[in-house]
Amino acid sequence: MACDEPAALSGIFTRQNSAGTNSLDFEPDADYKFVESLEERYKCAYCHWVLRNPHQTGCGHRFCQQCILALRELNAVPTCPVDKETIKMHEVFKDNCCKREVLNLQVFCKNFPDCNSKVILGRYQEHLQQCLFESMQCTNDGCQDQILRKDLKEHLSQHCKFREEMCQYCNTYVVLINIKNHEENDCPDYPLPCLQNCSQIILKKEIEKHHAVCPEAEVDCPYKQYGCHVKVKRGKLAEHENSALREHMLQILDKNSRLEEQISDLYKSLECKEIKIQQLADAIKKCEKEFRQYTQLFGNNSNLMVSTQALASHLDKSARLESQVKQLIQMANQQQSKLDLRPLLDTIENMKQKIALMETYDQRLVVLEDQSSKHDLQINIHKAQLNKNEERFKLLEGTCYNGKLIWKITDYKMKKKEAVEGRVLSIASQPFYTSRCGYRLCARAYLNGDGSGKGTHISLYFVVMRGEFDSLLLWPFKQKVTLMLLDQSGKKNHIVEVFRADPNSSSFKKPDGEMNIASGCPRFVPHTVLENTKNTYIRDDTLFLKVVVDLTDLEEL
Repeated sequence: MACDEPAALSGIFTRQNSAGTNSLDFEPDADYKFVESLEERYKCAYCHWVLRNPHQTGCGHRFCQQCILALRELNAVPTCPVDKETIKMHEVFKDNCCKREVLNLQVFCKNFPDCNSKVILGRYQEHLQQCLFESMQCTNDGCQDQILRKDLKEHLSQHCKFREEMCQYCNTYVVLINIKNHEENDCPDYPLPCLQNCSQIILKKEIEKHHAVCPEAEVDCPYKQYGCHVKVKRGKLAEHENSALREHMLQILDKNSRLEEQISDLYKSLECKEIKIQQLADAIKKCEKEFRQYTQLFGNNSNLMVSTQALASHLDKSARLESQVKQLIQMANQQQSKLDLRPLLDTIENMKQKIALMETYDQRLVVLEDQSSKHDLQINIHKAQLNKNEERFKLLEGTCYNGKLIWKITDYKMKKKEAVEGRVLSIASQPFYTSRCGYRLCARAYLNGDGSGKGTHISLYFVVMRGEFDSLLLWPFKQKVTLMLLDQSGKKNHIVEVFRADPNSSSFKKPDGEMNIASGCPRFVPHTVLENTKNTYIRDDTLFLKVVVDLTDLEEL
């Protein structure tokens, strides 16, 4: 674990903050152009840049707060780089007087000479938020153009391809670059020419209704069922009917003649069946008569008992057959009384077609069920793969490759409660990298604390993970790491912990497993400070943690 001494030092500085300077601050790494030459007393004795959060040592020299912490990390007994005097940390104090003087130094706007404003250093960032010559990205979704703030209004209203314009047909607002596609594909009031090449222009929503009456649409002849297969434009249909009247009448007569022939054939077939039925009835009567004669002739002769029983059985069958024949004759007579058999024939033919169609559907249904099962299996496989890809894409979208991690922790109260109850002791961030082929890293947080901070603090650790390019990187990991809890008020009153990786610790060697043992701050921030309503570290039950790896002297593959 990293030493807690820098944290204590940071705590001392925080207690000495002056309330009068909280609203003023500046970015330390910007290239400022001061109106007057920067005096040496306003420069850090270590980094030689303008002092940021100046602290004065016992020997009277001033340093940036981060530089004091860096000197303490470099040497167990830090010395002043100016007079080589030993820096006693208990004598170091925050120089608020110097800080006020630094923040009131005048600088030119970075957009000089277009912008000739002179502002004090503490209000520099505030000025850039209003500077008319500051370059900013267009606010329309999808537009990547960089525009000067003074030109933004004109760009949004006249030049941006992603601005919304009203469709001239349906009065719907559509993004400009999509308006042509909207008119041709989605707009219900877009005028279209009739697809049948008539001269009318019709609204898209009325096109199908128009096709039902369009005079240029081709339709079948009404006499198609009688044999006329001509297709003609609807506007010329009456002309066709008049010109082809004789042919239509002949086709109707021809079809009627064929139907009469079919009826005549049915009558002949029915007569033949009646004759056969009559012959069968006569044969049955003859058999009955002969049987009675045989019965009277042989009487009770025992030798003929079996034959008698068999003949009796045949007689019963003959009686039943005679009854069925009578029913058939009755049905035939009824059918004969009907002059028009067309409805019956049509019904029979329709039933045959429906039966054949149902048999075809049964076969197709079996094939479709088999195909559906195969498709369901393939769909499930694709869904699983899509879910994996979606998780991977989300991970890749949130991955950083510049050694910096912004970790958003939502639902803080619920996650802390889970940690207090022992259900989920720690949570881990998404991985981030020092470069595309660099070290793979992540952060781990114990919301109810770990070790010496358990129950009182949030513990925040830095973790080295196994990566794809570990065999090409230098080991052990030696970079400086900064852990931060971000202030959400905009005043940048962040809580900061800094440490340098210990090359002798197993936490920073080349990982053998998925990740090394975590290293960091078990008492990163007290719950009392984090959850104090006067502070703005938590908003909407959400907090932000930041991890920054110093990439200095780190060679990129």
